[in-house]
Amino acid sequence: MFFNSLKFAVFLPIVFIFYWFFSNKSKKNQNLILILASYYFYSCWDWRFLFLLIFSTFLDYYTAIKIEENEKKSIRKFWLWLSISINLGLLAVFKYYDFFAVSATEFISGFGFHVEPVLLKLILPVGISFYTFHGLSYIIDVYYKRIKTEKNFVDYSLFVSYFPLLVAGPIERATHLLPQLKVKREFDFEKAKEGIYQIVWGLVKKVVIADTCALYANEIFDNYTTMNSMSLILGAVYFAFQIYGDFSGYSDIALGTSKLFGIDLLKNFDYPYFSRDIAEFWRRWHISLSSWFRDYVYIPLGGSKGSKLFQLRNVMVIFLLSGFWHGANWTFIVWGLLNAVYFIPLLLLNKNRNNMGEFRLSFNLNSLKIISNIAFTFAITCLAWIFFRANTIHQAVDYIYRIFTNHIFSFQYLHIGRSVEKLIVFLVIFSIIEWNNRNKIEPISGKYSWIKLALAITAILTLGIFSDYKNFIYFQF
Repeated sequence: MFFNSLKFAVFLPIVFIFYWFFSNKSKKNQNLILILASYYFYSCWDWRFLFLLIFSTFLDYYTAIKIEENEKKSIRKFWLWLSISINLGLLAVFKYYDFFAVSATEFISGFGFHVEPVLLKLILPVGISFYTFHGLSYIIDVYYKRIKTEKNFVDYSLFVSYFPLLVAGPIERATHLLPQLKVKREFDFEKAKEGIYQIVWGLVKKVVIADTCALYANEIFDNYTTMNSMSLILGAVYFAFQIYGDFSGYSDIALGTSKLFGIDLLKNFDYPYFSRDIAEFWRRWHISLSSWFRDYVYIPLGGSKGSKLFQLRNVMVIFLLSGFWHGANWTFIVWGLLNAVYFIPLLLLNKNRNNMGEFRLSFNLNSLKIISNIAFTFAITCLAWIFFRANTIHQAVDYIYRIFTNHIFSFQYLHIGRSVEKLIVFLVIFSIIEWNNRNKIEPISGKYSWIKLALAITAILTLGIFSDYKNFIYFQF
């Protein structure tokens, strides 16, 4: 069930009505309604994988109790690593087994031996990377006594399976979400209105921006050998807007949907393409994943303490894990490695925390420097996105090589029959709106909110409803 589908448009109001009108007497009833809705939502993808979600929920619920009730460190550590091993083991089997099998076979073949890989060819359970990380954060927090074990199985089940974030995040923390699930929620009209605005803006990003850019990006990447330098550059830019509109749009819809039920989720995007360096970009892009790796991997490894050599090791580990988390393909690993290469000079020069605060532009040299830094950061980000989008490393390298060797900078005809110039103007307008919205709570709220809401819905209906591209990119992760 997609957020941008008619099925979800019917599903959400039904859940909303049952939640507020038939279960408003107690917190337990509210949570039960949301669990049933979440399980139905997930089973719409493939009901068989619902049992995997339930198993993961039981596993972490039980192991957390065993960790808390034992004071002996060795026993606590046993239950911790049992949970981690099973969770990551399931993730490895479904997501990475075939990748490792093929890679090992190709490596052995390099020595002249012929081996046929044994492949499982399993369907990847949707959202497994996200709900696995939800459970792991809970188990680790219980182990380090940052949070008490949740004895109420209904409340814990909802934490793991809550449908707005189940499929593609944000990756929630038990310390943030569970306390909200422990109390009865009261209907707040202003919060619900805010949620509707955020849902609509998320749909604008998805069906208007991302899906439109996808048509152009797919055409260029699928036929990149016939494209000139200008088209190849535009293809990378289109994909950059596609993945931003797609994923941040999903996050907006998730956060907005959750507000309808009186629950706040973690912010996942903070206008990352206006970052002044790559370190700031990663503080603003997929915030829940970046902070997860920071808190549960980077800091335990030593973080920024110790020698520069140890700091470099920790940074490389984090970025390679981030790439590997996204998918079982060498292109994702190279994408992560490339971002590490971007980040390392800032670390070595102690400039990785230079751009922490907000900024304003005016007519002076400092503003010109800021604009130049934003443009450079966006350019190298687009370069890295080429590896993320390409099917193979060879294709990505060849794509980049053709950008720098073709030397033809003119608009080409695309077989999708759309005007390139119009899309560029469209993206410029969208970027101006995004820039203007940086310091606002919600893009549509404020002055003339009803007019902005009407314009947004009109754009969704006129530009998005006939789109052939419906999937969300991050569903594959």
